[in-house]
Amino acid sequence: MTATEFAVEAAGWAGAALILVAYLLLSMGRLTGQSPVYQWMNVFGAAGFVVNGWWHGAIPSAALNVLWLLIGGFALWRIWKKRSSSTSAT
Repeated sequence: MTATEFAVEAAGWAGAALILVAYLLLSMGRLTGQSPVYQWMNVFGAAGFVVNGWWHGAIPSAALNVLWLLIGGFALWRIWKKRSSSTSAT
């Protein structure tokens, strides 16, 4: 296995772990959907899946995870916008 292949596999496994742990923490009530930690875990997890899926030619999976990443990014933007507007109001 080359270093590149190893990195691609590591990205995929790390992505899977991040998304799984994010969902576990959400289900246990430790995080909410409005938690930046939850959203960042999903963004980085999806990025790992995009790299791995693209490398292996799993285009539907890679495309789904691009959308997952964008949704997480949009959620983070909304969280940031909401927090910055409530901070500036005080």
